[in-house]
Amino acid sequence: MTKVLEEEKILSPYFFVKEEFSGKEQFPLKSTEAVVNISGVIADVKLTQTYKNEGYQTIEAIYVFPASTMAALHAMKMKVGTRTIVAEIRERKQASEEYEEAKISGKTASLLEQQRPNVFQMNVANILPGEEIKVDLQYTELLVPADGVYEFVYPAVVGPRYSNQLEADVQPSDRWVKNPYLPEGELPNNTFDITVNLSTAIPLQEMMSPSHKVNINYEGAACSNVRLAESEKFGGNRDFILKYRLIGGRIDSGVLLYEGEKEKFFLLMTQPPERSKINRILPREYIFIVDVSGSMYGFPMDTAKVLMENLLKDLTPDDTFNILLFSFASGLMADESLPATNENIRDGLALIREQHGSGGTELLPALQRALSLPRKDDGVSRTIVVITDGFVNIEAEAFDLIRQHMGDANLFAFGIGSDVNRHLIEGMARVGMGEPFIIIGEGYVQEKVHKFRRYIQSPVLTKITVEYNGFDAFDAEPSNPPDMFAERPIIVCGKWKGMPSGEITISGLTPDKPYKQTVDLSGIEPLDTNKALRFLWARNKIAMLGDYNSLCERDNYVKEITDLGLAYNLLTPYTSFIAVDFESRKASKDIQTVIQPLPLPEDVSNFSVGCLAGSGMGMIKSVPRFLKKSFCCLDLSDIQPNDHRNVSNEGLDLDVPTFLRKSDISFLNEEEDLSKDIPVFLRKRVSEKRKEGLSPSYEQLERIKQKAEEKVGSGVDITGLDASDKSQIGIIETALRDCLEDIALHVSALIKKKVHLAGEVDIKCIIGNRQSIDRVDILHSSLKNSDMQAYICKRIKKLRFPSLQAYDKVVVSFTLVFSVSG
Repeated sequence: MTKVLEEEKILSPYFFVKEEFSGKEQFPLKSTEAVVNISGVIADVKLTQTYKNEGYQTIEAIYVFPASTMAALHAMKMKVGTRTIVAEIRERKQASEEYEEAKISGKTASLLEQQRPNVFQMNVANILPGEEIKVDLQYTELLVPADGVYEFVYPAVVGPRYSNQLEADVQPSDRWVKNPYLPEGELPNNTFDITVNLSTAIPLQEMMSPSHKVNINYEGAACSNVRLAESEKFGGNRDFILKYRLIGGRIDSGVLLYEGEKEKFFLLMTQPPERSKINRILPREYIFIVDVSGSMYGFPMDTAKVLMENLLKDLTPDDTFNILLFSFASGLMADESLPATNENIRDGLALIREQHGSGGTELLPALQRALSLPRKDDGVSRTIVVITDGFVNIEAEAFDLIRQHMGDANLFAFGIGSDVNRHLIEGMARVGMGEPFIIIGEGYVQEKVHKFRRYIQSPVLTKITVEYNGFDAFDAEPSNPPDMFAERPIIVCGKWKGMPSGEITISGLTPDKPYKQTVDLSGIEPLDTNKALRFLWARNKIAMLGDYNSLCERDNYVKEITDLGLAYNLLTPYTSFIAVDFESRKASKDIQTVIQPLPLPEDVSNFSVGCLAGSGMGMIKSVPRFLKKSFCCLDLSDIQPNDHRNVSNEGLDLDVPTFLRKSDISFLNEEEDLSKDIPVFLRKRVSEKRKEGLSPSYEQLERIKQKAEEKVGSGVDITGLDASDKSQIGIIETALRDCLEDIALHVSALIKKKVHLAGEVDIKCIIGNRQSIDRVDILHSSLKNSDMQAYICKRIKKLRFPSLQAYDKVVVSFTLVFSVSG
């Protein structure tokens, strides 16, 4: 195989490879503990990360971890033995230089950098063998209820991000994408714990955590303590979510004031108007953009199917719709939006049900294609719906694209998974003047669809203005509040001068009448307990400047963000926290850098890493080699590369949209000479290439299948069946032979550019009580072609065994051996 040059490597996550008996600590992060104090609408979070070196070499630990998209991180401490070092805020470049100098000189140091608004990176240098280091972080965020429900989210793990950039071309802030991950289903090596202390001005009505098992202790009508159950000590592979509602669905509204030494801050949160009842729903055009990439394989894809089924069935006869699927490439259901007839909805559902998830996540081209679709009727309002897990590395580019093309359309984003990229999901909805929805399981689909339907019928409030009468306010954000779809409070955060007096008036339009609300400031006292307002105001300002700067990075925006970070002691893209221990140790030239492996988010498959990695990256090398009991061989050595060097990659690529198959059915009667075993969507293209004399002949394809069949049979290992039930064993073996025919055809296409396909793939699949394949696992692979692995799993998942009704679970294990080397 051709060696991949360093400058040609794609930035990509990869699977962790455990080094036995290396003497080096490979999992330096031992525990993460969070203590959350929620008072009213402000959450204060103290996070403690414990690192320990249990190896024999001095190490530098690097750990990538998530945060809330609007977290204002304002403090950091490092504890080394009995010493506590308070971190200082510095410009990013200066902090990095100080850290490197400390590392070289043998001093223990920690560096915290922001790679994304919701992705941070911690570096801890010179952890000696046997030594334990604790790093405390503190951040503040505002809790904004929607539809009367408060939600606190503690992100626990950063999911793998798809990137098509070359490693040599990326900025330092993007290098975190290349991070090791544990294989699917493997729990984190570090423990996880969280405690929430909640105090509200209005009595609590209910509390629950949809993500984790918790113990709730009510300490009064408006106070409670929430602890993570002991069984969740390794539950750091998904977001921790706590939801609560106040009595009567009320919100904790009002004005908070803080008077500092140099500046004064205020926060206004007012009750939203009640949603009007709409008798007539205006017709809409819906463009559904659905992620079918490798990271969506399994649970996310299954949930997306349920979501799409609910969304499509909820359309009215006056609506029109289109579906755009994307992975490496994108494909439209139709050239223009179709009427929401029963037949078209049925076709749309059939299209979605055929998807399994494979390939990379090329979101930008998909957005570009959807946003540029011509309108069939200018009088119809367009709604764009994006469904994805958000495991991509192009947030700023996506936001800019949406801003430039939205026009009068609204964009709603559905994030699917236990640990989605909330920065992307929330950001797309924000710039698209819509709403984000996070779906952590199929059980929450109908609830979110119901909310979506209510939201798009009409906004709660439009044309919102804020006026200050007798109250000297300035630097208030947002300066132009956007239309409100969700029933969430109106929030304004800013600074003020003079005395706390006067009024704040909010005006706007509901669907059926004008709206006006006035808040009287007399009698409201500034409190020291509201100190967090200064951090929240600065974080909001930084987020706003960051949005503008992403359009085109300008020096004045960079300087203003940097100055705000330094002035308010906040982590930003251009400021970092640095802590250096004053005690000098013996400098070690042999310091080993260890990147903490991350668990895959719960219910996310290996394809989220395997299909992202270029040039054979992403192999599961740390999984013990499966003891093979059978060998199914695809030997294509009889076919010369000359015979198919010009077979169109476009025509035979696994990412050909499945909905194109229908359009090729009309060619079946004209192609009587084609084998019925050739997939329908390939028949036209294979036929065209044959006419040009460029595709494999039938004789060659038959030889492929014969050689595969010679190696299949009694060697397949099957458990869960009665050993005497030979007829059922034969049915399974026959189904596998049929499956191999399609795989062989796909392999023949990949030889076009002399693709190297030598290697073995150990496969285990489970047949459930629905007589279909419930799960396909690649236990080990030396086949350095992730797309081929994705295709194998996708093809096996299509197998059906209707005669296995007497069995609840059958496990089939076998190995594919590829002996083709182009």
